[in-house]
Amino acid sequence: MTENAQMPEPTDSVADAVKGNWVDRFAPGPTRPFLRLSRADRPIGTWLLFLPCMWGLALAILATDRFANHDLWTIVGCGIGAFLMRGAGCTWNDVTDRHIDGKVARTRSRPIPAGQVTVRGAIIWMIVQAVLAFFILITFYPTAIILGVVALAPVAIYPFAKRFTWWPQLFLGLAFNWGALLAWAAHTNSIGPVPLVLYMAGIAWTLFYDTIYAHQDIEDDALIGVRSTARLFGDDTHRWLRLFLTIIVILFGVAVVLACWNRSILSLVIALGGPWAMGWHLTWQLSRFRADGDGDNLLQLFRSNRDAGLIPLPFFAIALLV
Repeated sequence: MTENAQMPEPTDSVADAVKGNWVDRFAPGPTRPFLRLSRADRPIGTWLLFLPCMWGLALAILATDRFANHDLWTIVGCGIGAFLMRGAGCTWNDVTDRHIDGKVARTRSRPIPAGQVTVRGAIIWMIVQAVLAFFILITFYPTAIILGVVALAPVAIYPFAKRFTWWPQLFLGLAFNWGALLAWAAHTNSIGPVPLVLYMAGIAWTLFYDTIYAHQDIEDDALIGVRSTARLFGDDTHRWLRLFLTIIVILFGVAVVLACWNRSILSLVIALGGPWAMGWHLTWQLSRFRADGDGDNLLQLFRSNRDAGLIPLPFFAIALLV
C-alpha cells in the first residue's frame, strides 16, 4: 500500500464486525484499532476458543465425579485466556496476512491494511496479550502449563497454512480446540483418551464451521491464490459438511461414554444427549447452507456455532447431578 493512499479513519468499523458492537460504540478512539486487531468487535471467535475448554472441564468433572474449588478459577481463567489468546492469534494472523488482507473485500478494512496500526505496533500488542495469558496459565497444574506452551505451535503455523495446503481449516482446528486438552489437564493434572477423542471431535467441528465461513471469500481467494476447504470442496461442500457433522457426533459421543463409563446409566444417557442435540443444531445449519449463498447468511450460520457449542453443557450439568 502506498503512503499516499487514502486510509479509513480509526473510528470506521471493520466490514464483518457485529453492527453496533461495544468497540465501535464505547471504546476510546485510540484503542479501537488494537481492539479490532484482537477481534474484540467480533466475539464469536472467543466463544469458539472457550467452548472446547468447557467441554473438556465438564467431562473431567463427570469422569472424576468431583467439582473442585479450583474448577471455578479454571472457568474464569479459560474465559479470560480465550479472549487474550484469540486476540494474540488474530493479531499474528493479521501481521502475516497484511498483504493478502488488502486484496480481499471483507478484510481490507482491518487495522493493518487500512493503515491504522503499524506492523511493529501490532507485534507489541500481540506480545502484551500473550504475556497476560501466560500469567493466567501458570496458575494451573503443571500438565496444563506444558500444554498451554505447546499450543503456541499450531497458533504460529496456522496463518501460513493457506499458503501450502488446501486444508488450513484443519490447522485452525488444531489450535482452536486445544482448550479441550488444557481444561481437562487443569482439573486432573493429566491427559488421557477422553480429552484426545474430544479434541478430535472439536477439530471436526472447526472444519464444519470454518468451511462455511470460508465460503464468504471463495471468489477473492481464487483470484489471489489463497487455499481453503471451501475452494477445495466447491459444489461438494454439502457432502463434506455432512461427513464432518457425523464425525463430530460420533467422536463427541465416544468421549462422553469414556468419561461416564463408571457413572449411572441415567447419567450416561443424559450426557449423551449433549452431542446428540448439538448434532441437530448442526443439521439445522446444514439445511440453510448454500455454497453460493450471500455473505450475510454464511456469517450468520458461522456465528450460530456459539449456540451449537453451548448446547452440550446443560446436559453435562444435569448428568453430574443424577
